[in-house]
Amino acid sequence: MELRIRNLSKTYANGVVALDKVTLTIPSGMFGLLGPNGAGKSTLMRILATLQECDAGSVFFGDLDVLDDKDDIRRLLGYLPQDFGLYPKVTAYELLDHFAVLKGLSQRTRRREVVDGLLQQTNLFEVRNQRLGTFSGGMRQRFGIAQALLGDPQLIIVDEPTAGLDPQERVRFHNLLSDIGDDKTVLLSTHIVSDVSDLCANMAIINKGHVLLCGEPQKLIDDIDGKIWARFVAKHELAHFQQEHAVISTRLLTGRTLIHVYSEQDPGEGFEPAAGDLEDVYFATIAGRHVAASNC
Repeated sequence: MELRIRNLSKTYANGVVALDKVTLTIPSGMFGLLGPNGAGKSTLMRILATLQECDAGSVFFGDLDVLDDKDDIRRLLGYLPQDFGLYPKVTAYELLDHFAVLKGLSQRTRRREVVDGLLQQTNLFEVRNQRLGTFSGGMRQRFGIAQALLGDPQLIIVDEPTAGLDPQERVRFHNLLSDIGDDKTVLLSTHIVSDVSDLCANMAIINKGHVLLCGEPQKLIDDIDGKIWARFVAKHELAHFQQEHAVISTRLLTGRTLIHVYSEQDPGEGFEPAAGDLEDVYFATIAGRHVAASNC
């Protein structure tokens, strides 16, 4: 089903505007919400997960009003928050079984089938009797997905799921998310560009409570074709280039400083055209250099 967000706004008591008339249409499949820390992503996730109230706007999942029909939405919802607390002295099986009871799986045989199946799906079955306090960060996140999948939800929300994972666990977690994203609506909130580029068929970039652009990642990359320029510079030259050009990113490569510049024309000074990627789209958009026509 489609998730439709219209003019959603939230201002906190201290005056911080977390969301400012956010409008998005999220189709079924994996959708990436990409933005820096403090962009408003977690506020949006909590509102969609029925854990926080908004000030104005509407949200519909199919025909269901997410803001008014909270009990109905919760039956269709799976949620993995950014900070997912666990009881360290309880085993994975015991806690997932407890969550299953809370989800309404009261029949013991059926509940055991579901719990065993989810532990298999998340590659945790062999450690099901191990205490959660001994789990690695990646194992905890996979357990978090297991609990989010209880009840066969149609809308799954995951907030910053790969932050802090090592590269091997990130790949494992990507594979898990990819497997569950085919026939459900999965909203992936992250500040890590590779999470979106690896997983998502559709995406949006959000910053300071505003949706800046959205669309299919490859089409967004095509929009910056011919506008990204690169060159290596010495460290002492960096300030000069940042002053003279629209530098959107800098990074070290083999010990040298590589800068990317956004420009519709050849910026000169030894720059060469570079093949843009989703990271360039992200940095150029956040910096206010790139404004694409997009239908959110």
